[in-house]
Amino acid sequence: MKLIDLSQPVYHDAPNCPVHPPVSSVLLRDHPEAGWRVELLTLSNHTGSHVDAPLHKIASGASLDDIPLSRFTGMARIADLRGIAANTGITPDMLEEKLPELERDEIVLLCTGWGEKRAKTQEWLYESPYLTPDGAKWLAEAEVRGVGIDHYSIGGITDPVNPATHTALLAAGIWIVEELRFPPEAFAAPNPCQLMCLPINLKGHTGAFCRPVLVLPSGR
Repeated sequence: MKLIDLSQPVYHDAPNCPVHPPVSSVLLRDHPEAGWRVELLTLSNHTGSHVDAPLHKIASGASLDDIPLSRFTGMARIADLRGIAANTGITPDMLEEKLPELERDEIVLLCTGWGEKRAKTQEWLYESPYLTPDGAKWLAEAEVRGVGIDHYSIGGITDPVNPATHTALLAAGIWIVEELRFPPEAFAAPNPCQLMCLPINLKGHTGAFCRPVLVLPSGR
């Protein structure tokens, strides 16, 4: 099989949500003195490419390990929204235009182009496009399995939009994957395409780091 990596890297001082602690990666031990190299990571579990479980916003919602691992795989459809302006909401009309053949239980990946802008800039940190609450409700009514976006927050960073968007998806049992990046080969892949988005096994947590990949049959 061929894998197309949709993940963003994590490293010391990597760009992240500005309300979270800065990302730190420091050496605990190193060659040659210790004979080993080991790093200490300090960061939120909602850093880099990561999955949100319902408990992230819904007090009685499922935690990450309550969700069967198989739910984090499935057929994913890319909504190509590249060229969307900063601070623009992704509405039901936009989704309907970009996803005319969307089927129940598919995974929707929103590509705004912001994954390519990832940096500690005003634009990336505070001015991203975002899924509107009405857009989130439209996806919930379509009974999708998961929704992803190429930014650290699917609902942007402002209240009341961000919490309302998260609530509309997570209350419907729809997991979210944030901080994606879409390389050129992702747009040459079949649409829909198999996605694997397996979070690490954090017991009782609201989310976890993951390595989202599109899976193509050998030879594609």
